[in-house]
Amino acid sequence: MTPSRTDHMLRSLLPGLTARPNRPNHSASLFDFVTGEARARHWYVEGGVPDTVEGRFAMLATIAALVIVRLERIGERGIEASVALTETFVKVMDSEHREMGLGDPTLGRTVRKLVSGLSRRVELWRAAVADGSWVEAARDSVYGSEVAADALEPSAAALRETWSRLDKAGDQALIQGRLS
Repeated sequence: MTPSRTDHMLRSLLPGLTARPNRPNHSASLFDFVTGEARARHWYVEGGVPDTVEGRFAMLATIAALVIVRLERIGERGIEASVALTETFVKVMDSEHREMGLGDPTLGRTVRKLVSGLSRRVELWRAAVADGSWVEAARDSVYGSEVAADALEPSAAALRETWSRLDKAGDQALIQGRLS
C-alpha cells in the first residue's frame, strides 16, 4: 500500500511517526475540544484576534499545537493521539476549504500550507513551554505581526492558562478528549 498525501504530510510534521496499531481513535472528541477552545469569545474580544478565516485558523492551529505538545509528553500513546488529531485537522481543513470553493488544483497546496502552519506552531510551542517565552510565542502563533500590548497580554495569559489545564489533565482524559 502506498502512503497517502496525508501520511506524507503527517510524517513531515511528526518525524517519529511509525505504523500505528489499531487502537480506539478519540480524535473527534479531542478536535471538538480544540475547536471549542479556539472559538472562545475572549480570543476575539479581549485578545483582539481578527474574527476572520485567517484569525480563526491561527487560533485553531495554536490550540491544536499546544495539545500536540502536551500529547507528546505522554509517550507512544500520546504520539498516536497527536497523529490522529493531526489527521482530523487535515480532513477538516480539506473539507472546509472545499466548502469555501477551492478545487483540486489548489486545494492540496493550500492544505499543505495549513499543515505547515500547524507544524511551525508545534515547534514554536515546544520551545515556549520549555523556556517560558509565552508572550513571544503568542505574538508569532496568533498574530504573526505587531499587535497591541493590551491584546497580546490577555492572549498570552489565556494560552498559559490553557496549557496549565492541559498539563494538569490526566493522560487518558486528554487522549480521549474528555476535557472541559
